[in-house]
Amino acid sequence: MEEENEVVKTFAELGVREELVKACDRLGWKNPSKIQAEALPYALEGKDVIGLAQTGSGKTGAFALPILQALLEYVYDSEPKKGRRPDPAFFACVLSPTRELAIQIAEQFEALGADISLRCAVLVGGIDRMQQTIALGKRPHVIVATPGRLWDHMSDTKGFSLKTLKYLVLDEADRLLNEDFEKSLNMILEEIPRDRKTYLFSATMTKKVRKLQRACLRNPVKIEAASKYSTVDTLKQQYRFVPAKYKDCYLVYILSEMPESTSMIFTRTCDGTRFLALVLRSLGFRAIPISGQMTQSKRLGALNKFKAGECNILVCTDVASRGLDIPSVDMVINYDIPTNSKDYIHRVGRTARAGRSGVGISLVNQYELEWYIQIEKLIGKKLPEYPAEEDEVLSLLERVSEAKKLSAMNMKESGGRKRRGEDDEESERFLGGHKDKGHKDKKPSKKFKR
Repeated sequence: MEEENEVVKTFAELGVREELVKACDRLGWKNPSKIQAEALPYALEGKDVIGLAQTGSGKTGAFALPILQALLEYVYDSEPKKGRRPDPAFFACVLSPTRELAIQIAEQFEALGADISLRCAVLVGGIDRMQQTIALGKRPHVIVATPGRLWDHMSDTKGFSLKTLKYLVLDEADRLLNEDFEKSLNMILEEIPRDRKTYLFSATMTKKVRKLQRACLRNPVKIEAASKYSTVDTLKQQYRFVPAKYKDCYLVYILSEMPESTSMIFTRTCDGTRFLALVLRSLGFRAIPISGQMTQSKRLGALNKFKAGECNILVCTDVASRGLDIPSVDMVINYDIPTNSKDYIHRVGRTARAGRSGVGISLVNQYELEWYIQIEKLIGKKLPEYPAEEDEVLSLLERVSEAKKLSAMNMKESGGRKRRGEDDEESERFLGGHKDKGHKDKKPSKKFKR
C-alpha cells in the first residue's frame, strides 16, 4: 500500500475535469493532498464519503471539486442533444460550525468555480438577513451556511427551499453535533431530499459523528488520511510548567525570543483574548484579539489584519482554532490549556501546515496539570520542556505587571460597564494571577524592549 502511494497522482489522473484542473493550478494546488488523492476517486464516482483528516489537510478541495464537477456534468453533459440544461439552483449545501470557516469555504468554491460562472451564497449569523435573502433570490448553485441561520431561512424566507439539493457536506462534523447546532441540524436533515450525495468531514471520529453517519450516509467510503488524533511531523511541540502568577511573564519572554514570528495565542475566554491583546500591545507587540463576542465585521477585520501582516500576533479563543485558512503561522501558544484535549490537536494544527514547520508551546500552570496530562495521553507522547532561564523571565515582571494594571483600568473604562461584575472579577483574577485566568483588554503604550 505504501509503495503504491509513493507515486503522487495529478488532479487530472484522479479524474478531475480540465476546467477544474486549471482552477487548481491557478490556486497553486500543484498536486492533490493526501485526503484529496484518497477521497476524490470515490467522490467523483458518486459515493458518499466520510473523511477523517487533520486540519490544514486540504479537506475543502476534497469536497468542492466533486461538487463542481457534478455541476458541470449536470449542466453540459447530461442532455443527449447539444446545449445546456436549465441552470441548477441550490445544487449543493455545505454546513460549517463557524462563520469564518463558512466564508473561507465559499471563497474556495468561488475561486475554483470562477471559470464556470458559479454562484455561491453564504448564510451565517452576524450579517444582515435581508442581504442574504437577496442572495438567495439570485438562485445560487452552492450555499455555505451555519446550521442556525440556514434553518432560519428555510423556515421564514419566502420561496426558498432545498428540495432540489443534490449534495450535502457536513464540515467539522464533530463540532456541528454539539448542542448549539444539533436541533437545527436535525430539522434541516428532515427537510432536505434523502436522495442526495453526502460528504462528512471531521478531524475526529466521535460517538456522535458515528450516529450522524448512520443517520444520513448511504454505504459511505471511509477515508482516514491521518492516524487518530495525530499531529504532523513538522510540528515541534513543547511545554513549560509555570506558576500561574508568572504565566504572563513567560508568554512575553517567548514572544520576545521570536519577535518576527507570526503567532496565535489561545485563551479560554472571550474576555481573555481582549485583555491579553491589550497587555501585549501596551508592551509594544502587534497583537489583535478575535473571539465569538466580536461582531462579524470586527472578526473578519481582525483576521484580515493578521493575514496581511499588520499584526503578527492573533489572540483567540477556540472559535479561531479550526478551519481558518492562515497559511503562515510560525507558532501556536496555548496560554490556557484546553479542557477538552482534542481541542489541543485543532489549535496546534494552525501551524506546520502543508509541509511547513511550526512550533506549538503550552504554558501549564498548577491548576491545568490534569488537562495537560490528558493531552499527552491523547497524542501518545511526552513533550520536551521549553528552555527558559527563570531569572531572565522574572526580570520582565515589573513591566508586565504595570501593563496588566493599565490594561485592566482601560478595559473598565471602555464600555465594560454593561457587565461590570464580570469585568471586576476578571480583572481581579488576572491581577492576582489566579486560577482559570480570563483576560481583558487595554490600550497600548510603551515600546517593549528586553
